[in-house]
Amino acid sequence: MTTSASSRVWFVTGASRGLGRAFTEASLASGDRVVAAARDLSPLDELAARYPERLLRLPLDVTDRDAVFDVVGTAVEHFGRLDVVVNNAGALFAGMVEEFSEADARAQMELNFFGALWVSQAVMPHLRANRSGHLLQISSIGALGGFASTGLYSASKFALEGMSEALAAEAASFGVKVTIVQPGGYWTDLYASSRAAEPNPVYDELRAELQKMWAEGSADSEPRLAAEAVMKLVASDEPPLRLLLGSLVYDVAFDISRRRMETWASWEETSRAAEKAVPQPVS
Repeated sequence: MTTSASSRVWFVTGASRGLGRAFTEASLASGDRVVAAARDLSPLDELAARYPERLLRLPLDVTDRDAVFDVVGTAVEHFGRLDVVVNNAGALFAGMVEEFSEADARAQMELNFFGALWVSQAVMPHLRANRSGHLLQISSIGALGGFASTGLYSASKFALEGMSEALAAEAASFGVKVTIVQPGGYWTDLYASSRAAEPNPVYDELRAELQKMWAEGSADSEPRLAAEAVMKLVASDEPPLRLLLGSLVYDVAFDISRRRMETWASWEETSRAAEKAVPQPVS
């Protein structure tokens, strides 16, 4: 496909592997230009050779706020603007909540939440100036609810979604769109590259049950399918605030939502009794 000056410019973090790699490949194949940011860029050598003028590779650790702003500035200087920003960089730190050290808990939040926050802050001035653009926050099925052994991962994604909802409301008047993308399972190296907390033997039985459940029920998909969905998303004139990717995550989302509504309804009397407007107390 030929490239025109009007082709979209993507900025993708975590672009060298997994979903990030799939997003990068799909956008390049469509004729767009891509700034691929990642700690290790070597897996992108083949794509760089195939698309020398449309792929800009920049090394980046998203937990370094100053580096994020510098790299975004370089990207804008090189291609002139940004149109689609994909906050994809992240990792899974596994372990029961009680097992996490302070260092590991902070590291999980630094990467999955603060890294996305720094990128969002860095790109917003450029998107606002153009009064256009689409920011995609790659969340997870783990943000639908807390699940045993992935509590800190879920916490980081819950934080990402809360921030992103507020950002969507703040950015809308400038013509900037925000979508929270919630993927289910894909064949990436998320689990292979995950970090595990120091196990506490008291959770061995639960851990064994979880491993058995995952072994019997895992049915992950090709990242290519997620990329195809994202290409449809960015082509939409009215993209949603949230997009579920996969039948599993779709069903889980509705199941969790129904159970929450049922619980709220069963405690409605107590909830309503806890509020009664009164004049402001005199200090």
